[in-house]
Amino acid sequence: MTVSLKVATIQCYGASAAVCANLVDSRDAERGTPMNRIPHFANATVTALLAAVGALNATGADLSVDQVRAALKNASPAMPADLSGKDLSDLDLSRLDFRHANLRGASFFGSKLVLSDFRGAALEGANLNGAWLMGTDFTGANLNRASLLSVVILGGEVRKMPIFKGANMTGVRMIADLPRADLSGANFSNAVVGVNIKNQGMGQMRTDLTGANLAGATLAGADFNRSLMAFCDLRGSNLRGVNFFRVKLAGADLTGADVTGADFTAADLEATIFRDVKGFAEVKGLDSAANVDKIVR
Repeated sequence: MTVSLKVATIQCYGASAAVCANLVDSRDAERGTPMNRIPHFANATVTALLAAVGALNATGADLSVDQVRAALKNASPAMPADLSGKDLSDLDLSRLDFRHANLRGASFFGSKLVLSDFRGAALEGANLNGAWLMGTDFTGANLNRASLLSVVILGGEVRKMPIFKGANMTGVRMIADLPRADLSGANFSNAVVGVNIKNQGMGQMRTDLTGANLAGATLAGADFNRSLMAFCDLRGSNLRGVNFFRVKLAGADLTGADVTGADFTAADLEATIFRDVKGFAEVKGLDSAANVDKIVR
C-alpha cells in the first residue's frame, strides 16, 4: 500500500494515543471518540494508514535532528534558517540557536527545546504543545497565534523558567506553569491563557503566573480566567478588557496599569495594589470579587 507522508499532518503531530486522548473534547466523551463514531471499514482503513505512517517515520518529523542542525549552521543574519511549516515534533532540539529563524507554522509538538535560543524568531502559528521549555529564550520572538498547551516547564536537570520578554504573544493559546517567569513587555492582546471549560482534559489545569514579571505588558482583551497570578508584577501594563474571572490576584501589583473594562468577577483581590491605575471606575465584577475590602489604593 502506498501512503503519502501528508497523512502525518494529523493534528496530534505524532503524539501518543494517551496524550491525544487527553485532548478529546468533553462532548466527544458523551458521544464516544471519533473512532467509535465512524463505520468499521473506515476504522480499519485509518488504523492501517496510521500503522503505515508509523513504520515510515517513528517520530513523524519532516527532518532529523542533524538536518535541523545543518539548516541552522548554514544560516546567516542576512539569510536566516527557513523551517516554516516543518513538522519537528518529538525531536531533541535542546541548546540550539534558532535566532531570527523562520518557523512560521512549524510543529514542535513534544519536542525538547531546553535552553534553546529563539530570540527574534518568527513563530507565528507554531505548535509548541507539550514542548519542553526549560530555560528557553523567546525574547522578542513573534508567537502570534501560536499554541503552548501543556508545555513542560518544571522538572528535569534544568530549573530555569523560559523567557518571553518583549515577545509578541497576540492571540496565543497557552496553559503553562510559569511562576516567576519574565514576560515583561510582552504583548498578550486577545490571548487565551485561561481554562477551557469545554475540554475536560484542559479543564483540570490552569496557567500559573505566580510572581511572574508582566510589567509593561499588553494584555488587552486577553482571557486569563482562573489563572494563578498572586504577587504578579503588572505595573504599567495594559489590562483593558481583560477577563480576570476567578483569577488569584492576591498581592499582585497593578500600580499605574490601565484596567478600563477589565472583569474581576469572583477574583481574589486580597492586598492587590491598585495605586494610580487608570479606568478603575469602569472595571467590572468588583461586587462579586473576594477581599475587595483589602484592595490597596
